Amino acid sequence: MMRMTVLASGSKGNSAVIASSKTRILVDAGLSCRELMRRMAAVGEDARALDAILITHEHADHVSGLPVMARKLGIPVYFTEATHRAWVRQMTPRTTMSYKQWMEKVAREKQERLEAQALAHQIAATMRDEDDQPLENFLATDVDVDAAAAHFDADVDATTDPDGALRAAAEDDLCDDLPAETKKGIRDDPSFLPAVEYFRAGSHLAIGDIDILPFTIPHDAADPCGFVFSAEGLRFGYATDLGYVPENVKLALKNCDVLLIESNHDLEMLRDGPYPWSVKQRVLSRVGHLSNTAAAEFLTRDYDGGARYVVLAHLSESNNMPELARLAAEQALGNRLSLLGNRVLLAPQSAPMESLCL
Repeated sequence: MMRMTVLASGSKGNSAVIASSKTRILVDAGLSCRELMRRMAAVGEDARALDAILITHEHADHVSGLPVMARKLGIPVYFTEATHRAWVRQMTPRTTMSYKQWMEKVAREKQERLEAQALAHQIAATMRDEDDQPLENFLATDVDVDAAAAHFDADVDATTDPDGALRAAAEDDLCDDLPAETKKGIRDDPSFLPAVEYFRAGSHLAIGDIDILPFTIPHDAADPCGFVFSAEGLRFGYATDLGYVPENVKLALKNCDVLLIESNHDLEMLRDGPYPWSVKQRVLSRVGHLSNTAAAEFLTRDYDGGARYVVLAHLSESNNMPELARLAAEQALGNRLSLLGNRVLLAPQSAPMESLCL
């Protein structure tokens, strides 16, 4: 028996439980610890029975609840090494300086130099050589502040730290029943985890009795991965956050009994929607997100048609409608669609999906 329970799917947070009769894995932790545990309880999943957390990539909607969840349960977290390093950088406080702050710093340093120069002249006035001339080596030189400022843009990050929100979320997400020592540890070192295990895309790993094949996906993250989970003669495919479906993904997703695939946006809704053009370009790019049209093309041309369920995931709330995503997928599946095979389901953002048990 294998089970997939999607706890949340979308831009506000992603997480799912993949389970066999012996092993339970949390895939991503993109909601707060409190909310993840609440949703697991609502569908009859015991959070304390989890064996590990497996991370697809480091974006906030996949890791925002990670540090608290991992510490609370005392379980290992599996990353690629590059993803772990990127996540640690996000969680590590960095000092940045605005242009105004930098100019104030330069002005203070200039004033200190002027004061030191004035003091040097005073000393030089009282210390003269044999010809009654001031000693030149006591005379300080000034600094060209304007020339230094010209190099500001090349050397200093003038923006605030965009990752601070993720650290703040971790500090705010402190479940009430966490020990005081654990709460303090999360505030002092938000990137600490009880145990970290590395995996590599293309190389199998095992967690309990579940065999996992990670595969590289095209997305704007450090080392993003999708997965195929295998146990007890069943295969569950899991692929979201990919700008297109490359050959390695098509190959990995063969012979799946359950297939979870991204269907993020409707092309016309995205183009006419509220996002800034730069964000639209990112979503539409080959390292962005899979559209309804692209998902349908995959289901028409490259999908082998063997899954019991096809789960559409990571639907945009601003640039998609469930009816549009479902219609595109069902039209692509055509006469392969039935109650016993290729049943199309949608993974929601606001509530956990009913568990799929095979």
